[in-house]
Amino acid sequence: MGLIQRIREEIAVIRQRDPAIHSSMEVFLYPSFKVMLHYRIAHKLYLKKHYFLARWISQRGVRKTGIEIHPGAEIGKGFFIDHGNGVIIGETTVIGDNVTLYQGVTLGGTGKEQGKRHPTVGNNVMISAGAKVLGSFKIGDNSKIGAGSVVLEEVPNGSTVVGVPGRVVKRRKQCFPQEEMDQTNLPDPVKEDIFHLQQTNSELTNRLLELESTVKELQKKLGEKDSQPACEETGMESGIRIGLERNGRE
Repeated sequence: MGLIQRIREEIAVIRQRDPAIHSSMEVFLYPSFKVMLHYRIAHKLYLKKHYFLARWISQRGVRKTGIEIHPGAEIGKGFFIDHGNGVIIGETTVIGDNVTLYQGVTLGGTGKEQGKRHPTVGNNVMISAGAKVLGSFKIGDNSKIGAGSVVLEEVPNGSTVVGVPGRVVKRRKQCFPQEEMDQTNLPDPVKEDIFHLQQTNSELTNRLLELESTVKELQKKLGEKDSQPACEETGMESGIRIGLERNGRE
């Protein structure tokens, strides 16, 4: 794909995903647009093993935008970085098509190991502000990573991940986060856990009150039985007593 076609594609992507843009000319001011031009050139040089030139061009892009994309990373079409400052993409990162990143995202490694050490991001993925994806594993297609999450293991397709460390809180067969662009309406697992605990506590409290009421009723009934006078004599017992008294008098 030629440079002109790349520029047209970047303009279309930014206009589609950023509601704040009002004209195509504004695209040329966007950090995402600038850094991707630097990256595309640097990546071609990297593939040709012109490593110094590739890094030099890449670092110029960092100084201009605050976004660091290693020239060795592989990025598909339809890629967009919203706001962008503080985004870091490591050397062996692989990013699919139609992926959106927000400011402060890190796609990094976990150490100094050689070979593949950065994540692979599938198609139609959205990674929200401040999220960290660390290690060599895959973020499945159509997934969404919540703001501030720290993801350390593989994410299945169609998942929503939140928290530190990140955990899957929602899965669905088909969704397109890059169209929704929604970073806020995500499940909160801590809030849900607290809600369930409150429900359980309320249920246990009600059961305890019921048991206390039952115990009090039983105690009251037992007390009433203990306070009743001794049973009256039966007819047979009375006859025997009278007969004994007469015999005694005789």
